[in-house]
Amino acid sequence: MEFDKHTIKKFIEIALAEDVGDGDHTSLSTIPADAVGKAKLLVKDKGILAGVALAKMIFEAVDKDLQVEELINDGQAVQYGDIAFYVTGRDRSILTAERLVLNCMQRMSGIATTTHQVVSLLEGTKTKVLDTRKTTPGFRMMEKWGVQIGGGVNHRFGLFDMILIKDNHVDYAGGIKNALDAAHSYLKTTGKDLPIEIEVRTLEELKQVLDIGGVVRIMVDNFSFDNIKEAVKMVDGRYPIEASGGISPATVRQYADCGVDYVSLGYLTHSARSLDLSLKAVK
Repeated sequence: MEFDKHTIKKFIEIALAEDVGDGDHTSLSTIPADAVGKAKLLVKDKGILAGVALAKMIFEAVDKDLQVEELINDGQAVQYGDIAFYVTGRDRSILTAERLVLNCMQRMSGIATTTHQVVSLLEGTKTKVLDTRKTTPGFRMMEKWGVQIGGGVNHRFGLFDMILIKDNHVDYAGGIKNALDAAHSYLKTTGKDLPIEIEVRTLEELKQVLDIGGVVRIMVDNFSFDNIKEAVKMVDGRYPIEASGGISPATVRQYADCGVDYVSLGYLTHSARSLDLSLKAVK
């Protein structure tokens, strides 16, 4: 997934407005306007670093004269005591950007670290790790960016870029066939070119999908391991299979060993622990 720079800049604008309001009065009242200094991004944890590229965009938005010397790139492993980058320029500008940079980088690095851990658990299998829409409103792009940096694959970004027919859609539509027929009719009528994925809850629903076709992926939701193995046999490579439903690092390998192509984990974004980072003045 490509991340739209315009959307990221809009996020930064909104986030700075939320934090700064009518001025960073602490810095304005204590730091001379012409004071210039240097700060370092200090790592106080172990994991995968993420958000350096975003931090550079934040610094630029606050003050175009701030200069960042990047020492560690996004996606690299870090440990306690590492310095990710130095930033040099007006002291007031550095202090104004500080909290937004840290909030974003700590969260993104935590997600990247968690994703990397899950991806590592699947080493030797064909299974790829997907994220979900279980994200923080307004911060989804950054969280999915963190997943990507950690080695995961982004699922759909929102409701607009894929047709994902889930259990409630099937129930409201009156069944698998009705839902699929309606989705194809909608695409034909609107002229939209969107992939269709469908969730199944039982092997019987899976059989119906296989009889009808017209999808790019099938999601088996909350299936037992035995039923997932049976589903893989039934599909026989005709469609990629995604396993979903309460998957955690403790169970993810078992799902992969069933032969699925993807596992989707809300855990990546809703349960990741933020990495401990700090921006410290260099005296």
